[in-house]
Amino acid sequence: MPHPTQVVALLKSQQIKHVRLYNADRGMLLALANTGIKVAISVPNEQLLGIGQSNATAANWVSQNVVAHYPSTNITTICVGSEVLTSLPNAAPILVNALRFIHSALVASNLDRQIKVSTPLPSSIILDPFPPSQAFFNHSLNRVLVPMLSFLQSTGSSFMLNVYPYYDYMQSNGVIPLDYALFKPLPANREVVDANTLLHYTNVFDAVIDAAYFAMASLNFTNIPVLVTESGWPSKGDSKEPDATLENANTYNSNLIRHVLNHTGTPKHPGIAVSTYIYELYNEDTRPGPLSEKNWGLFDANGAPIYVLHITDAGSVLANDTTNQTYCAAKDGADVKLLQAALDWACGPGKVDCSQLAQGQPCYEPDTVAEHATYAFDAYYKMNGKDPEACDFKGVAAITTSNPSHGSCVFLGRCYFV
Repeated sequence: MPHPTQVVALLKSQQIKHVRLYNADRGMLLALANTGIKVAISVPNEQLLGIGQSNATAANWVSQNVVAHYPSTNITTICVGSEVLTSLPNAAPILVNALRFIHSALVASNLDRQIKVSTPLPSSIILDPFPPSQAFFNHSLNRVLVPMLSFLQSTGSSFMLNVYPYYDYMQSNGVIPLDYALFKPLPANREVVDANTLLHYTNVFDAVIDAAYFAMASLNFTNIPVLVTESGWPSKGDSKEPDATLENANTYNSNLIRHVLNHTGTPKHPGIAVSTYIYELYNEDTRPGPLSEKNWGLFDANGAPIYVLHITDAGSVLANDTTNQTYCAAKDGADVKLLQAALDWACGPGKVDCSQLAQGQPCYEPDTVAEHATYAFDAYYKMNGKDPEACDFKGVAAITTSNPSHGSCVFLGRCYFV
């Protein structure tokens, strides 16, 4: 992970106003202070059993991770665990207790109105999701879901759902068309119609959201909003995942952003935007598992975008500034020893990923200190949101509008995102 200050610099440069953390990392919460960015923090699964079994442990967690940072850090949401019902089933019996204990600690600090508590669930707990009107939850989970939904309703919280049309498509054995998963326009005769409601579905995402609404209604809960805590598409995969491509990832996320920002809503609840977190900000190159698991990110570790989103009408939420293509390069005639020292710093304490400069990699040639320094300087500059102070390196670097790209070594001159 880049340093928290670099993460926040990227969020600010891309005008990202909401971020979800998978923990409550103190460094990240301090870096996010006084930015106005709305933050969702998380109780990691490994801490769930302790919190669900002890009101005092929950109160201590809230004291350390919420009260110590709020309101300078704009914490709005606490995610208690992640996909607990499927990934940590032994904790399922204490999940609702954990929600209640965390909420009670917020009440004691008079923060329960400002900060909501819920738990992200996988869409796989919804059985028979199409047609949406027939959807219901896995009955074996109802003993947890009913008190959980009652808690969410009484506290004005959202039903958190991780929605992955990519996996729905992959696991459908050809039943779900790729275009239907990617939000691509379908001819009228290929739109899917729910025979019970006569509602037309043009994409998997909306169908899953409405399936969640109908599944909640089957348990007599009809006024709990759905909040999508994860959705995305991988940009690279191995031979078993041929549809994990840059183009498909770009298409899915671009269309998802447009769909949410246009307040399209779903066929069951038109005009009501479904707030959604995109999974995820950074690629995770050391993550175990299939190649696709490493490649859900919008940016690499240096803060360079994996792809440029296809969005032209998203207004101020995009910092896709094509007129400001600036780079940080080594100054002509700079002292080689000073350049080498600056290069070593950037690739070391500066936390730039310099693997592309290794022999055989795209940016190795030409093998000169100046060329390698320019690559590292520019990466550091991007990581820090193109802050002019991030392009000095004791006087041996300067901002330029000349693109230093050469051959297969490509420098991206823009900061982009939603």
